[in-house]
Amino acid sequence: MAKGKTNVLSMVGFWAFIVGLIIALVVGIMSGLGIAPSALMTAIIIVLIILGLIIGFLNITASEILLFLVATIALIVVGNVFAPLTTLKIGAILGAILSLVATLMAPAAIIAAIKALWKVGKPG
Repeated sequence: MAKGKTNVLSMVGFWAFIVGLIIALVVGIMSGLGIAPSALMTAIIIVLIILGLIIGFLNITASEILLFLVATIALIVVGNVFAPLTTLKIGAILGAILSLVATLMAPAAIIAAIKALWKVGKPG
């Protein structure tokens, strides 16, 4: 593959990550405040899944798989740890943001895990 094409694909993956984080932040705040309609949430989750797949295919290299998977696991584990913070709905907002970021990263983690399994299972 030509170097220029690789650079373009990595930029597409990078922007998919940035756009996904911005969507997760904005919609997470709206959701935490209770102003995000459920129809919007369904569409946003589908968009985040698609962006996550793009990130997984274009951004995660073989040398980054382990670090990426550990970071994704940590992100998913912390989940709603902030839920008890009820002042100004901070817990709900942070929980919604983390949930949406985990939704963005889960498809990328699945792709990275499959890449890792492929690498381990490949003969030679």
